[in-house]
Amino acid sequence: MEEPIRVSLEQEGDYAFRVRFHDTGLAPLLTDEPPPLGHGLGPNPARLLLAALANCLSASLLFALRKYHNTPGTLHAEIVAVPMRNAEGRWRIPKASVELTLAEGGEAHRQLERILAQFEQFCIVTQSVREGIEVDVTVKDVHGRVLLGDRSFEAGA
Repeated sequence: MEEPIRVSLEQEGDYAFRVRFHDTGLAPLLTDEPPPLGHGLGPNPARLLLAALANCLSASLLFALRKYHNTPGTLHAEIVAVPMRNAEGRWRIPKASVELTLAEGGEAHRQLERILAQFEQFCIVTQSVREGIEVDVTVKDVHGRVLLGDRSFEAGA
């Protein structure tokens, strides 16, 4: 999995963006900010972040359960976060609470204690967020001139 993950966005209007997931067969996704800023035509970045966290944790728990030869039923996940303003008055998500619910009792699964102790470590999204992700930003104009940043854009740079 050392290949770069590439996603591109193109503005469709106001705060709506068409998101394309390169190197996949996935259809583009429309994102948008809720009113009054946008029109709520799709999930906004905060909702996508929360969905990514809950989805990754769910997949990681499922992977760990199956690794120990369990056959879990349908897993359910819910995530809740309250956006808050930081000291500078900027909106942030300081905490998210995720609840994962198994379709059966815990006694139905082999090695459950071991699974619960380690499954979060398989979650690339949750662990990346917890550790912090360094984000380099470059802004260019239509002529290719760098307006912000001093690194040329390349995967993994």
